[in-house]
Amino acid sequence: MKNATITGWGRCIPQPFVTNAELATVVDTSDEWITTRSGIKERHVAHVQNSDMATLAAKRALAAAGVDATDLDYVVVATCTPDRQIPSTACYVQIKLGAVNAAASDINAGCTGFIYGLSVAHGLIATGTAKTVLVIGSERLTSYLNLDVRETAVLFGDGAGAVVVEATDDPVGVMSMVLGADGGGAPALTATGLGTEFIGSDAALAIIMDGSEVFKNAVVKMGECTIEATEKAGWTAEEIDLVVPHQANVRIIDAVRRRIRADEDKVYINIHKYGNTSAATIPIALSEALDEGRVAPGGKLIFVAFGAGFTWGGVAIKWGNRITPISTIDDELPEPDMTGLEIMRSRHLVFQT
Repeated sequence: MKNATITGWGRCIPQPFVTNAELATVVDTSDEWITTRSGIKERHVAHVQNSDMATLAAKRALAAAGVDATDLDYVVVATCTPDRQIPSTACYVQIKLGAVNAAASDINAGCTGFIYGLSVAHGLIATGTAKTVLVIGSERLTSYLNLDVRETAVLFGDGAGAVVVEATDDPVGVMSMVLGADGGGAPALTATGLGTEFIGSDAALAIIMDGSEVFKNAVVKMGECTIEATEKAGWTAEEIDLVVPHQANVRIIDAVRRRIRADEDKVYINIHKYGNTSAATIPIALSEALDEGRVAPGGKLIFVAFGAGFTWGGVAIKWGNRITPISTIDDELPEPDMTGLEIMRSRHLVFQT
């Protein structure tokens, strides 16, 4: 049976950003309120479609892997903010990449989406159905934010991250995987105004969240997933080189860190720069960690997440030998014609009509 290993990585962060101080001019909040409760200092706001961010992150991952888009067997996009409900965002990405030989589909597991996407890649490769799979986490969550609701308006941002997963005979890649869900938690983290349930209703588009319920469950499940994935991989906690957790809230991350008894320098955190980008947080963080030299050849990594559904998942990854890209590209997103705050305010008008 083939192993599934990550050979390429890339991210796309839209240029417009909004600091806490800027957000406080339109939301009843302050930098201190946001920072102390979440660890977030700023977030980026997409001025392009979700599929455009996903495509650029994918191009960078393909270049890093030295893989041509025509060699892809499958394109998976994890997102809860698709360009459209039909077709999948993955189909838009497939044609923009020129991945003419690849199947394409989306996964919506909320913030756990990227890990669920990795499980698809792992399964396809392990069964011999695919040799090369592109897994993308990409979100445009600022489109769902009501600036009158402070508790959610300050938390989310936009961005995309991608990895190329290839088949190998080497003892590297996915060593174990833990997945779970509890639909009973659905009301605690959901979006109104989207889906057939709301046809004919006057429900506004908005994210609804019970913060305390999400916090409590996230800490427990992310901690359990980390421990279980570690044990299933045959590792001890002390052997883990880096935990790359979903970036939802720095207090959640710290609580999980204490729960698994990990040193601070073994947990990667970048939420202060991007906020919660849902399915994109782990691949963005992984890409940055590699750029910063936080991943070593043969390193033992844990990815862990918790999201709407409720869903949760953990993956143990033994890294291969290469920690630098084979090549890079110069492609960039088009220049924005508005500031991040102007974009957010223009979208907020939807909630006022």
